Amino acid sequence: MKKTILLLLLSVGTLTMAHAQISNLFHKKGKTDSTAQHKTRKEPKPVIPKIKTDWSKVDVSKVPSDHFLVQFGSDTWVGKPNPDTIGTKGFSRHFNFYAMLNRPFKSDKRFSVAYGLGIGSSNIFFDHRYVKVWAPSQTLPFDSTTRFKKSKVTTIYLQAPVELRYFSNPVDPQHSWKFAVGAKVGTLLKAYFKGKNLLDINNNSLYGTQYVLKESNKKFFNGTFLAATARAGYGNVSLNIDYSVLGVLKQNAGPVMNTLSIGLTISGL
Repeated sequence: MKKTILLLLLSVGTLTMAHAQISNLFHKKGKTDSTAQHKTRKEPKPVIPKIKTDWSKVDVSKVPSDHFLVQFGSDTWVGKPNPDTIGTKGFSRHFNFYAMLNRPFKSDKRFSVAYGLGIGSSNIFFDHRYVKVWAPSQTLPFDSTTRFKKSKVTTIYLQAPVELRYFSNPVDPQHSWKFAVGAKVGTLLKAYFKGKNLLDINNNSLYGTQYVLKESNKKFFNGTFLAATARAGYGNVSLNIDYSVLGVLKQNAGPVMNTLSIGLTISGL
């Protein structure tokens, strides 16, 4: 009987100790897992809402809006005979100046319509040619027998440009991307040929290097100018491309050619 009671007491003591060890083990494991979870958990970054600019409410009344445009670059007569029997050569170029009004859209000041007035000139250079703008013929003669060391044909138009514009930041146009598409319409003011230093067949000067021949006549040239235009740039400088829809010469006055102009535009004020 005493042995039985002693055995029971030992069994109860063993179970009590085992239960305490198991409870202590689970307690430590839970504490360790909780600590690890606490260390690895990252606080979410605060989400800052992006403020959208209401472009209809910005004030652009006192900022520069490209009221003046100055353009300079190269000109090419597209559609010349192949081979080039009219003899163009060198860096043919244009120079244009316009004063314009800019009218922003009320709904979005990044967009605007601009229109104005100005002068556009084109200078096409030739290789030892005498372009007889005064000739009584029906077609414009490009004479290669009368040789000038330098020669060119200049056309000057009164032009009215119209543009649909986009400013990425109309509040600060000098630090803004700018894009524009539009058109130019104009009327011919003057057309003339200018030759310097007349040469003989051996390329010797006949009248000295200072000799200049200048002849004006508009009879062969299209009196109306119409071109599609495009500009793209940043700040006060942009690349401009113009293509004349109407031909350089009147119908049946010579080859059907159109002027392609590529250059730089300086804008401001």
